Amino acid sequence: MAGSIVNAAVMRANHAPFEFEEIRIDDPGPGEVLVKTVASGICHSDLHVIEGSLPVPPPCVLGHEPAGIVEAVGEGVTDFVSGDHVIGCLSSFCGVCKFCTEGRPYLCLTQFMGRPEGTKPRLTTEAGDPIGQFANLSSFAEKMLCPERSLVKIRDDMPLDRASLIGCGVTTGLGAALNTVHIPAGASVVIIGCGGVGLAALQGARIVGASKIIAIDSHAWKFDLAQKLGATDCIDATDGDPVGAVHALTGGGADFVFECIGLIPTVQQAVAMTGRGGTTVCVGVVPLTEQVPIPVADLTLQEKKLVGSFMGSNRFRFDMPKYVDFYLDGRLRLDEMISSRLPLGEVNEAFDRMRKGEAARQVIVFD
Repeated sequence: MAGSIVNAAVMRANHAPFEFEEIRIDDPGPGEVLVKTVASGICHSDLHVIEGSLPVPPPCVLGHEPAGIVEAVGEGVTDFVSGDHVIGCLSSFCGVCKFCTEGRPYLCLTQFMGRPEGTKPRLTTEAGDPIGQFANLSSFAEKMLCPERSLVKIRDDMPLDRASLIGCGVTTGLGAALNTVHIPAGASVVIIGCGGVGLAALQGARIVGASKIIAIDSHAWKFDLAQKLGATDCIDATDGDPVGAVHALTGGGADFVFECIGLIPTVQQAVAMTGRGGTTVCVGVVPLTEQVPIPVADLTLQEKKLVGSFMGSNRFRFDMPKYVDFYLDGRLRLDEMISSRLPLGEVNEAFDRMRKGEAARQVIVFD
């Protein structure tokens, strides 16, 4: 039988712990690359899937923030060879649709499509039953079988555990600051939520020279880390009125407010914290079934802007090698963001810590 057997954490049901199984991963077909997973960050979007707010049917292997080493390539693959160090990104691109050709490949119409209908699935049980692949990656497994346009080659001197963070969280947060809205030097910036994405957006504000960077979170232990990464002020969301605190610090509201959690109350607070002529950037994913009431007159009369940012408006084959350079020259700080490294077998405990707000970014490291 073709393919190989790998260990994986499989989501068999929503609201349930992962089950650890041996699954079969197929050999690479045309345009596909087989990657040995070296590290995978644990992202809040995986938790959204587990809890059902992002509809992905089980059984499925989650994980979408990976870095690894190419093992084999399929027919027609010219961008990679065995031994290449790569980062995987969920923003796969076709290269020919309207969005790809106009320079917005992160909106590609086919980015979440797997193998063509009627062909063999990439992942199966040993008995041959299909297992879903998340975002063409599924990095909670020892190997990944990906479209070549879900990967980018990076420098061999970049540590792969830190590189994995760039696959989603860093690209999402840093890109929101650098690509989606282009923060100018001297601007005032608010970051709501100091998880991996928020801390990356915060660093983007620091890198471009924002004059005031205000970090807001309900877990005060994160403030030491936020200040190390560039925050000038910190606000405990559980202590008083965070909107009033921002207005007091900025003289009437911030130029840019990044909402990096995805909750109705924090989106509403983000708009209220935004100053006249300022921009609210929605980075966190509000559950698809929920609506957020916004005072539109507030936008109109004060000419505020409300924009969405998906995956940091990335062109990941251009952006991610640049972010690697930022790390290696000291501009981007990733070591501080990793709160723990753990084996795949502890992934359920890692999500428990995420639910409790006890971790910044956790990284699964494979032997």
